[in-house]
Amino acid sequence: MNDKFWYLKSCELFERLTPVQIQRLETRARSRKFERKSLVYVPTDAGDSVMLLTSGRVKIYHLTSDGKQALLAIIDPGEMFGELAMLDSGEREEFAETMEASSIVLIPGSVVQQLMEESPQLSLGVTKMMGLRRRRVKRRLKSLLFRSNRERLIHLLLELVEKYGQRTDEGIRIGIKLSHQDLASIIGSTRETVTVVLGELQTERNVIIKRRQIILTRPKELAAGIGVSPPPLPQSPSRDEQMKKQPQFGS
Repeated sequence: MNDKFWYLKSCELFERLTPVQIQRLETRARSRKFERKSLVYVPTDAGDSVMLLTSGRVKIYHLTSDGKQALLAIIDPGEMFGELAMLDSGEREEFAETMEASSIVLIPGSVVQQLMEESPQLSLGVTKMMGLRRRRVKRRLKSLLFRSNRERLIHLLLELVEKYGQRTDEGIRIGIKLSHQDLASIIGSTRETVTVVLGELQTERNVIIKRRQIILTRPKELAAGIGVSPPPLPQSPSRDEQMKKQPQFGS
């Protein structure tokens, strides 16, 4: 099976399409590979295609008036972005840049629009996706307006735990490596401030930091401290999963 076809078929948004519709989608889509830190699109580029990330990671951001990045979203494999092309083929309004080497399937927005007219499930899925991203941005903006740097950073760490959390013996590890500058870009702060706050949290034994990895040791207490609900935490690894991690000797 064509790799591109497989990625389209396995995408949650397209899983309810018929084989004929998937085939039509596949014939119009095209794949591209991008090196790390490559621009996928920039403001003023034509917004005539929707993009499906099949491997790697992409960040979506604006540039502020003083040239700083304001991070809007991080896109993981299996997620779509540039979705406004499904509704309006005008110019892009933000930057999309790869955080690591990535593969992306580009789909003409007109094709997705036609399929949305044919499939109520696809139309509903697109609406839900856009609504969820809007809520996330709105929640982040509220956090930026009404919280201190410390509270904003804790709020972000809890968001990352919800999406990327991995249970370990030490606590909940955030399974994505972000630099202090990346974290600062998301919360509208500076790298120096993020470094200071993370140092405070580590001194308080709320987090463990090593090799650009952040482990939250007491996520529930952190959430209570800023007046939010604790994020759903990942389940403990099963016995089979734990055994797989043990070193194997001989055979």
